Amino acid sequence: MESHINLYITLVATSAVLNVFLCLYTYSRRSEIPSSQIFILYTGALSIYTFGYAIELASNTLEQMKFWTTVEYIGMPFSASLGLILMVKYTGKTLSKKVTAVLFVIPSITLCMVATNDFHHLFYKKVWLREDSPVPLMDIAIGQWYVIHGAFTFSCLLCACLILIGQWRHTKKMYRRQLLTLITSQIIPMVAAFLYLIGLTPGGMDPVPVLMCITSAMYIWAILSSRLLTIVPIAKDSIFESMREGVIVLDSSNRLVDYNRSLRDMLPELNQTMVGQPLNDIWLSLAGETFPVEYGREGLQTDLYWQLCGETVCYQVRTSYVFNKNAQVVGTLIMLIDITEQRFMQEQLKQLAYFDGLTKIYNRTQFLLKGREMLSEADLSLQSASLILLDIDYFKRINDTYGHDVGDQALVHVVSVCNRYLRNDMMFARYGGEEFVIALPNTSLQEAAQLAEQLRVALLNEPLDIQGVPVTLTSSFGVAQYNGESDSLESLLRDADHALYESKRNGRNTVRVHAVSMA
Repeated sequence: MESHINLYITLVATSAVLNVFLCLYTYSRRSEIPSSQIFILYTGALSIYTFGYAIELASNTLEQMKFWTTVEYIGMPFSASLGLILMVKYTGKTLSKKVTAVLFVIPSITLCMVATNDFHHLFYKKVWLREDSPVPLMDIAIGQWYVIHGAFTFSCLLCACLILIGQWRHTKKMYRRQLLTLITSQIIPMVAAFLYLIGLTPGGMDPVPVLMCITSAMYIWAILSSRLLTIVPIAKDSIFESMREGVIVLDSSNRLVDYNRSLRDMLPELNQTMVGQPLNDIWLSLAGETFPVEYGREGLQTDLYWQLCGETVCYQVRTSYVFNKNAQVVGTLIMLIDITEQRFMQEQLKQLAYFDGLTKIYNRTQFLLKGREMLSEADLSLQSASLILLDIDYFKRINDTYGHDVGDQALVHVVSVCNRYLRNDMMFARYGGEEFVIALPNTSLQEAAQLAEQLRVALLNEPLDIQGVPVTLTSSFGVAQYNGESDSLESLLRDADHALYESKRNGRNTVRVHAVSMA
């Protein structure tokens, strides 16, 4: 019997040493370990419990045993609460300060009850030395609070275990070994405590401190083999799920492996049944086409426009390879970043920089830039190019008579009418207040003059409607042709302006062609 007690003391002391090691190791790596403070307190509480129990077993008198029992309870009741908090944090969840405080109420009362048991006997009804044991061993008769304490401790272990088991299907296979270690660390003391309470343990000894040796060794093995607590998989999943960017994970065959919450928001029709299907098949069912981005290469960065809730959104698509530990490509990660607002702002800035705010056609600056490009292309291709300047007749009179709002309507009306007659390759711009310019690539002077006449007639025949009152708008036109390298955009504009001046001097609402160009 004495040799058995010595072995028992040795195993309990080993448990204590292992818990001290875990506590010190966590403290030394606290900057790398999530929730390190809780784990330090948890292993510290277990160290006090197991060391106290080992010394209690080695004590010779009842008074010494009662003292070291009180020391045990400085750690043991709090370890259950700390273990539950640790497992909750491991799953990426948090407890409120109020709930956390409540978890320490019963352990605190338990410590007070044990320390003052001689005065009330609510924790132990009776404490005595066993008469049939060759070595001093303390025996107890449990009191009312002992039952409350035991139920609370068992509940904490059971809740922690159920929380971890609930995370099993949400945990990737590579991290399940960690999770299994934690589940086992809760099951072992829970089962051992239950067997002890119903009197099925050998010699009536408490097996929990001895079995702590096994759970502590499992912790150490998990820390060294899978970096338990340094890399918390549930925390990684929490980060993955909380990312604002939508993430698609594909395997080497471009089949869907995983996706996060943000992607579900971007693609509400996506569901778990699609996991394992090729991405192109999924996209075909969602959008009627295969995935519109070439995702099978590293470092791709492009834009994808998508309809979400009836609105057009823009996602920037970025791709990267997923490698295994042997640096082999095992899949692809596609990240969709919502840049709708950014693209909208860029489009607004582009509109301000390139286009006239009222008529939405090119502004003068952009016309001058693109006009020079058009003439350079005309030189390279040895093709003709022409220019039309048009000015709304008596525009000041419209403003003075009807107001500037109607004047703005007149400008928009002129642009609307002209756009119906222009080819896509023709460049239409607002050159000044009521003056417009049209650049016509690959167009002869005669063709440009015919187009100008079409526009003049169309404007004449389509009056502006102002609250049911038709207001006839006419315009004067000047046409000029590019004569090759001897001309510049500025000289071409001067030629068209001269022709426009002739049109106005000859009664307006006419088309004039620059005389030098005709010659």
